[in-house]
Amino acid sequence: MSDLISWFRRRREDVVLKMVQRHLALAISAVEDLDRALRAASEGNTEDLKRSLKRVDEAEMEADTIRRNLMTELARGELTPESREDLMHLVKRVDMVADWSREAGRVLSAIPPMKVPRSMWKACIEMSQGVVECALSLRKCINRLIENPEEALHAADEVERLEEMVDELYKKARCTFAQERFEEISVAILFRDLLDAVEMVADWCENSCDQARVIAVSR
Repeated sequence: MSDLISWFRRRREDVVLKMVQRHLALAISAVEDLDRALRAASEGNTEDLKRSLKRVDEAEMEADTIRRNLMTELARGELTPESREDLMHLVKRVDMVADWSREAGRVLSAIPPMKVPRSMWKACIEMSQGVVECALSLRKCINRLIENPEEALHAADEVERLEEMVDELYKKARCTFAQERFEEISVAILFRDLLDAVEMVADWCENSCDQARVIAVSR
């Protein structure tokens, strides 16, 4: 068993562990609110769109604050340098899930919803739904890492499967994009950037689980 997992089990109430779990919860919230924002945009519901985007921003900013504080706590803690580095890498990768959610939200906020073809909203929301599933499996993976490393590995496999599904949806969305006609080229460029950003959220879920695997199998 790795030093880090042994530490998890001994220190379930430790402030660092609570910060890791809070940081993860905020990243997942950012993903879920991005999905809500995309659905609101596709329906032309500007009020729900603004509220959801505001929550994405707030979750990402709070996650950033926790990440910085967590780095300070880890620097003064009892973990070995190797275990400390493993945990830092995990937190930084999870942080990118929130960062890319906010980036997607920023692009979305610049897009006039009614100038996007319905087929493109449909394709983007399909991707987003897959990303939410990916993020929820990431949460399961990291929570299981604390309790049962073998189950964490199974959850990591599920994240990888879901990320591949999102990749396929991304490929399908780009094919649809190439066939559609946008009223304005600027909207088309922004929407392409939005698709890219949503896909990056799933990529960082997978990257986070890769680091969870490193922790789970370390001896």
